[in-house]
Amino acid sequence: MSTYDDRPWLALYPPDVEGELRQRHETMLAVWRAAVVARGEAPCLHAFDTTLTYAEVDTLTDAFAVALQVGGLQSGDRVGVYLQNDPQWPVALIGTWKAGGIAVALNPMLKTRELTDHLNDSGVTVLVCLESLYADVVQHVLPDVPVRRVITTHPADWLDQDTPQHVRHSVGEKAQVAGAEDLRDVVGRFTGRKPEAVDCGRDTVAILTYTSGTTGPPKGAMNTHGNMSYNAQVFAEWFDLGTDEVVLGVAPLFHITGIVAHMATAWYAACPLVLFHRFDAGEALRMIERWRATFVLGAITMYIAMMEHPDAAGHDLSSVSKCGSGGAPVSPATVERFEQITGIYIHNVYGLTETTSPSHLTPLGTHPPVDPRSGALSVGLPVPGCVSRITDVETGEELPVGEIGEIVIAGPMVVPGYWGKPEESRRAIRDDGLHTGDVGFMDEQGWFYIVDRAKDQINASGYKVWPRDVEDVLYRHPAVREAAVVGKPDPYRGETVKAYVSLVAGSAVQPDELIEFCRQDMAAYKYPREIEILSELPKTQTGKLLRRELRAREVQRASEPRPAG
Repeated sequence: MSTYDDRPWLALYPPDVEGELRQRHETMLAVWRAAVVARGEAPCLHAFDTTLTYAEVDTLTDAFAVALQVGGLQSGDRVGVYLQNDPQWPVALIGTWKAGGIAVALNPMLKTRELTDHLNDSGVTVLVCLESLYADVVQHVLPDVPVRRVITTHPADWLDQDTPQHVRHSVGEKAQVAGAEDLRDVVGRFTGRKPEAVDCGRDTVAILTYTSGTTGPPKGAMNTHGNMSYNAQVFAEWFDLGTDEVVLGVAPLFHITGIVAHMATAWYAACPLVLFHRFDAGEALRMIERWRATFVLGAITMYIAMMEHPDAAGHDLSSVSKCGSGGAPVSPATVERFEQITGIYIHNVYGLTETTSPSHLTPLGTHPPVDPRSGALSVGLPVPGCVSRITDVETGEELPVGEIGEIVIAGPMVVPGYWGKPEESRRAIRDDGLHTGDVGFMDEQGWFYIVDRAKDQINASGYKVWPRDVEDVLYRHPAVREAAVVGKPDPYRGETVKAYVSLVAGSAVQPDELIEFCRQDMAAYKYPREIEILSELPKTQTGKLLRRELRAREVQRASEPRPAG
């Protein structure tokens, strides 16, 4: 038995949370049906200013499931969901499960080549998409993919009022789409009918969520019904969520955070979920006040955007009592600044697509420790049923407490593998658990810390530099809004440390000042030799800073011929 097997973190658990979770529901269909029975006439979805009850959504999903079955969908067939955060997303998801299918979550930012790859890899035969995405992307890929049925929808299809102006500007008015069916018509034809019963167990794949994994091209993680229902219960019990909560859907629903921390958790708690098409800081603030949202979980960049929105002070955010951030590194300085401005503490969360969202959480009301060596904020404690350990990146041997290595995670939240990729699955998910590719350590109490991604390490003249070390120092400067550090190719040092930053609105600071700020607080080999200020740093739609895009920019610059003279 090792220290990790002894699970020292259990001593820090919330009083009502046990080390081993007794799973209440084995499938997401069971979670959904329990919510409908308990809360049929209660709100299920608040979409902008429209409300749909659990009973209404249940009727819509029954009709969609019948439409799929009548159309020939067989158990295990894949249904692609290529939408923004609209009511149609949960309707398509639950309806697919009721029909016996597997949903495939598709990022609405995917373009022609990327969508083609995802559809071919997953074997999607039915695709539900926005009308605007059909016109811009889908119609161009249909000859090259297995999709045989396309169902389109408009964001306003189930809204009581007109589409909000900022949404209408990007998606236009509803239109007839040649070569596709309309979702409202499809559901309307089968309203009142019940789908045929399907076999569904804890090991049945519920959804494919695409991830780059630890290495290589995107892969479809097979999140099972058991994975999802387990972590929905983890979220609900850890944050003490019940029917009186209101979940704000700030993360994209195609992402594992949106799928589990928003949809699955709201259904487990049988409470309403607030949706507003696509993240907009001003609309998020309005939705919190409008629906008295209580539980918010999203990337730290979303909190920064809300905190710096010019109307932030004019909105009542007092309803928010349970708040978390995951999906991107969280700086202690940013958490402190958000709490000073709003009075809300952001609890750190850690998880991956392959762990079906959370593997580590911070207890409610607890401020996790900051590592004095690196300045990194702890990502929390392993959740019930999860055993995390630190292993040597090269040998795989377990490392002692405090030593830095790869984080390996085992537990009922870990997916069985990647769709159609047995070799990739065996490489990432081994006998000892999921090899995350994240580098960190555990302290004696059981708090875990992320140092960085193994592939992001910078080698400057033989010295190893973790970008997070540098970024956390930069975040301490009052003018720095966001920071991303990369290795810049250097003919002498191999790589040199370069930082990209964006500034807090109204702030002014020169790169040399920031370099000196870092130099005073960091070893000589660590501090950035170059800093570039951008108005915005590149991010994914889920709010993660895109270091790889910045690295690619530096590689491209290094390959360009230098001007003569």
